[in-house]
Amino acid sequence: MTFKPAPWPRKLRSQHWFGGTSRDTIYHRGWLKNQGHPHDLFDGRPVIGILNTWSDLTPCNGHLRELAEKVKAGVWEAGGFPVEVPVFSASENTFRPTAMMYRNLAALAVEEAMRAQPIDGAVLMVGCDKTTPSLIMAAASTDIPSIVVTGGPMLNGYFRGERVGSGTHLWKFSEAVKAGEMTQEEFLEAEASMSRSTGSCNTMGTASTMASMAEALGMALSGNAAIPAVDSRRRVMAQMTGRRIVQMVKDDLKPSDVMTKPAFENAIRTNAAIGGSTNAVIHLLAMAGRVGVDLTLDDWDRCGRDVPTIVNLMPSGKYLMEEFFYAGGLPVVIKRLGEAGLLHKDALTVSGETMWDQVKDVVNWNEDVILPAEKALTQSGGIVVLKGNLAPKGAVLKPSAATPALMVHRGRAVVFEDIDDYKARINDEALDIDETCVMVLKNCGPKGYPGMAEVGNMGLPPKVLRKGITDMVRISDARMSGTAYGTVVLHTSPEAAAGGPLAVVQSGDFITLDVPNRTLRLEISDDELAARLAAWQPRHEQAASGYAWLHQQHVEGADTGADLDFLKGCRGREVGKDSH
Repeated sequence: MTFKPAPWPRKLRSQHWFGGTSRDTIYHRGWLKNQGHPHDLFDGRPVIGILNTWSDLTPCNGHLRELAEKVKAGVWEAGGFPVEVPVFSASENTFRPTAMMYRNLAALAVEEAMRAQPIDGAVLMVGCDKTTPSLIMAAASTDIPSIVVTGGPMLNGYFRGERVGSGTHLWKFSEAVKAGEMTQEEFLEAEASMSRSTGSCNTMGTASTMASMAEALGMALSGNAAIPAVDSRRRVMAQMTGRRIVQMVKDDLKPSDVMTKPAFENAIRTNAAIGGSTNAVIHLLAMAGRVGVDLTLDDWDRCGRDVPTIVNLMPSGKYLMEEFFYAGGLPVVIKRLGEAGLLHKDALTVSGETMWDQVKDVVNWNEDVILPAEKALTQSGGIVVLKGNLAPKGAVLKPSAATPALMVHRGRAVVFEDIDDYKARINDEALDIDETCVMVLKNCGPKGYPGMAEVGNMGLPPKVLRKGITDMVRISDARMSGTAYGTVVLHTSPEAAAGGPLAVVQSGDFITLDVPNRTLRLEISDDELAARLAAWQPRHEQAASGYAWLHQQHVEGADTGADLDFLKGCRGREVGKDSH
């Protein structure tokens, strides 16, 4: 840790708007006074933007307006001036075609909101999957002192005595209906038990994973990730976060000071230990690209390969986030990494302390939830990065959610040209497919869907499900929900819509998956592959205008984070020219 706090007091960024007696200053300050703010609030105290992704159409974040009041209380207590700013909120639950298409738009909008307005620091109020990376990406692009507070996970769900995980059981019950093991009426009855409190998914899905990534990066206070949304300690965390951001502004402790290469390596190893979502790969790559850290898919494989998955949570294990919190939460996991020599202990955090100082004294209160290393769900956790002639730039697979017997597999390809083709054919009893086949889905990547939807965990055909088969090898350029499970190869790059080898796979081809050797191979000759690629023609499904057009024109591949090419790198927090 080499950070040195900036001198205090000094002229703050907000004083370019509010300081002095010029006409322009009175314009900025005077209008804001119509909210009843006394003059001395503009005297140079830190102005804290509470960037709130609350929305009635973002159910995971539906309680953040209440939580923002606790953040404000903390800011006031520390001598700051809190201003709540509603920002773009991309909901995984309601956005079509997919929230992922709008992650970059949200990051762009929030970045400009931060840069264009008189704030000295930011509290990033997030929860639902894309809100966490989009706001961290924005903070990295401006490098204004910023800290994350998440809304927290929902309480456990229960259905007929069984613990129900949001998302995970949606996929499980849906397959059970198709297999004839559950009635539609029972499925509807189970729906009521899946989301029984405010908060985000209660599994180790993408929302909980990204909350964990924020904490492991050092961008949230220690213990933030797992506190249930309705627990009073979530409100305490919000208030303490409000207090802390004021001191961060005084010290000028910036995202670039915290989100270093060692911090990203800590996050990758943490993701392996918790059995985190494959979506974390894309989001961390994008965040690193914004802050200027050279992070690659190879770093994911190198750092995560030998880390055991010790958090026994769905979809990899049996418990939910509520039990994870009671067991001690993410600090216990980070401590375990440190004890195993897998942590950069001196990485700086937003608390001003090192990562190790924050966790060294925590206790594991339930070793069936946070397992000893010798009882890990898998000894080689992490996210596997596969390469080969089918994925020259890489593809990913989550071992802790996969079937061990399928980790080395050779099968005949059954190809679906897009998600509509899949939906039209998957339930056809005449479909030539069995459990030994490899299901291949094309044109669902960043450009192709567009936006890279969570459709990679294709449901199995009913005639296979009726045999009692619950998993098959599936390959696509899509993503999958962090709550999903199975031997699913995702993010295949280059994607089909960009002319990657996936585009020319044909039904009847044989594909070999070899996870131990990190390879994914289409079993045709190099000459045949080259000939198919030379004959390939792009699909004529480009958006005519609007953001979809901009996205398709400028989105990069999944292997580098699927960010827009013109948004990479930190553009700083300089004050724009006053137009008045």
